Amino acid sequence: MIYPGVFHPRFTFSTKFFVDHFLNLNLEDKRVLELGCGSGLISFHAAAKGATVTATDINPQALHGIEESALINRLAVEVLHSDLFENVRPEDFDYIFINPPYYPKKPDSLEEEAWYCGQDFEYFRKLFSQIEHVAATILMILSEDCQIEKIRSISSGAGFDLVKVDEKRIFTELNWIFKITRNSSAKEDKLSSANTH
Repeated sequence: MIYPGVFHPRFTFSTKFFVDHFLNLNLEDKRVLELGCGSGLISFHAAAKGATVTATDINPQALHGIEESALINRLAVEVLHSDLFENVRPEDFDYIFINPPYYPKKPDSLEEEAWYCGQDFEYFRKLFSQIEHVAATILMILSEDCQIEKIRSISSGAGFDLVKVDEKRIFTELNWIFKITRNSSAKEDKLSSANTH
């Protein structure tokens, strides 16, 4: 069930590509978080693969739709209202899947939050500031439509690298799946800091 005002996967091909990628992963008994779940399609596929799934979004309509769809399809998916990690602990998961908004504009509604990351990429600045101690495998999908170098710059400044693990051109659009990893300089700084105490 997808309510009006909720991001629908039919508008892009990225969601299907993302699902196709992680279907190759062993998710049995893994703890999975879909951050900004929209329609919940990714969460449902992960649950069907045997994962314990939590789906979060800031749009209550999205969460109501997921609850109904999960009931109809007999899939166990916990839903939580959360702005990024506001109401969820990233340390509690083995995998975190993110299909983020990435167009640089201030969203004027909950519906636009699914598309726009803020005039100064505030979504990504907040995201990377909240995952410092996360051990989970974090996978994020981006399109060539986004300003990838700007997002890379923000991630690098926060101590993270975007490591490409998959790519696919769908019609005229190239999509990438990245694994978010702590970069080597951040690891060295952390180790150096630990050794001085």
